[in-house]
Amino acid sequence: MTTGNILSVTFCVGRKHDFQLFKETGFSLPPHVLLLAVADAGYQGVAKIHPNSQTPAKKTKLHPLNKEQKVSNQTLSRKRILIEHIFRRLKVFRILNERYRKRRKRFGLRFSLIAAVYNMELKIVGK
Repeated sequence: MTTGNILSVTFCVGRKHDFQLFKETGFSLPPHVLLLAVADAGYQGVAKIHPNSQTPAKKTKLHPLNKEQKVSNQTLSRKRILIEHIFRRLKVFRILNERYRKRRKRFGLRFSLIAAVYNMELKIVGK
């Protein structure tokens, strides 16, 4: 189902929401790739860009979730936890964990190298 590899990294200058960055870069995923979105209101239009995407169902005060929606949200979060584990492994390098205080021009290069090290480590371990 999943390889766990980091396929692409993208950066911008300043603060920008990651979904906005995804839309601006024009990065297109193949149709068979499943796009898992987090429980954030900023990802509501992801289905317009990538048809094979999943977002969790939201509850409101007037419309609570039914049993099927709760089960669907749980299965989505079980898939999403694999991505969170990748973030945890990248935070070991402390480039995502803390404020980056070095040369901003080299942030993209350094993070790309860290992603490559993670992918190589994944091949060596054989996960």
